[in-house]
Amino acid sequence: MKLKDVFLGVLIVALIASEILLFSANQQKRDALAKLKATQNDLQQAQTELQQTKDADAAALASVKTDNQTLLQKNAQLTKQNKSLQTDNDKLSQQLGTEREAAQLQQQHLEQMQTQAEQQIATTPATTAASAEADREACVTNLRTIQAAKVQWAADLSKTLTDTPTEQDLLVYLPGGTFPVCASGGTYTINAVGVAPSCSVHGQMPSQ
Repeated sequence: MKLKDVFLGVLIVALIASEILLFSANQQKRDALAKLKATQNDLQQAQTELQQTKDADAAALASVKTDNQTLLQKNAQLTKQNKSLQTDNDKLSQQLGTEREAAQLQQQHLEQMQTQAEQQIATTPATTAASAEADREACVTNLRTIQAAKVQWAADLSKTLTDTPTEQDLLVYLPGGTFPVCASGGTYTINAVGVAPSCSVHGQMPSQ
């Protein structure tokens, strides 16, 4: 009976020990599952944050591409405007050279005519026709001088052919810093840079 009781006691102890081990194993399993679930949650959150970062990067990249496209378009527009301005500047420079040369030739011609007129006055009375022709030639010279000043003003200040200066604007480009006066009492109209000036008496400046 004692051996049997001992064996029964051993079995009971073994059963209790098994239950304890099983409970411990179950507890460890539950802990492991909880850790696994927490890890999975962390992983899912990390994946969500990664996706959000990718989306933000994609949006930023799209914005940069849009900005680059806008900058390229603006650069193309500026390049086109620069070419247009350069073309106008070349035209103005060419016109300035032509007007200067014409003004110099006209000035020389006027000086010759004045010399001839002075010589003629010294010997014979000046006729009305000769005086009127001299006034007309002087007026044409004044108109060429005004046009040359307009072209120089436009070149210095990057103006276009459609801009119109005032008398005050042109004084710095005119001989003696004074605006020409028509000997016949006419009034000068400056007009735009691309349009020849005119006189109320002798009309518009003749072409070259």
